[in-house]
Amino acid sequence: MRIGVDVLAIGELDRLHTRGWFRQHTYDQEELELAGSLSPSREREFLAGRFAAKEAVLKVLGTGFGNGISPAHVRVLRDGRSAPIVRLAGAAARRAAELGIGTIAVSIAHKDECVVAVAIGGPSADDTAIGPDRAAAVTRMAVRKIARSQLDIGKARNGNA
Repeated sequence: MRIGVDVLAIGELDRLHTRGWFRQHTYDQEELELAGSLSPSREREFLAGRFAAKEAVLKVLGTGFGNGISPAHVRVLRDGRSAPIVRLAGAAARRAAELGIGTIAVSIAHKDECVVAVAIGGPSADDTAIGPDRAAAVTRMAVRKIARSQLDIGKARNGNA
């Protein structure tokens, strides 16, 4: 089992999302269609969550973008219940096969201007120990820790720490 986590401020991508080349390089057409069906504020949050999920998946794969892997090789779509699912293509799929990873579960959470994504990769879709429920539980734990640390930072700034 391999785990990847990524956290970012939603606004980090605002300028890049205004550039067509970035959207085409980073997101699959289906991801862009899903985003385009949302309100502008929800689209912003959605795309940031997808980007964080792609980064978390790359951590599972032990790579970054480059060396033949582009962000669009990691597609984060929706299943029948609107839960995020990962589909790999190209070099990302080849790297997963090299590592013996047959499935990657991902969970994405948003809180205020923060998004966190957790990806868990394992040998096959039949391995219930690494399913979406486990990814969601890890994500909830990460969001709670981030929220607590932001609260502690606020207390320190106000002299209450």
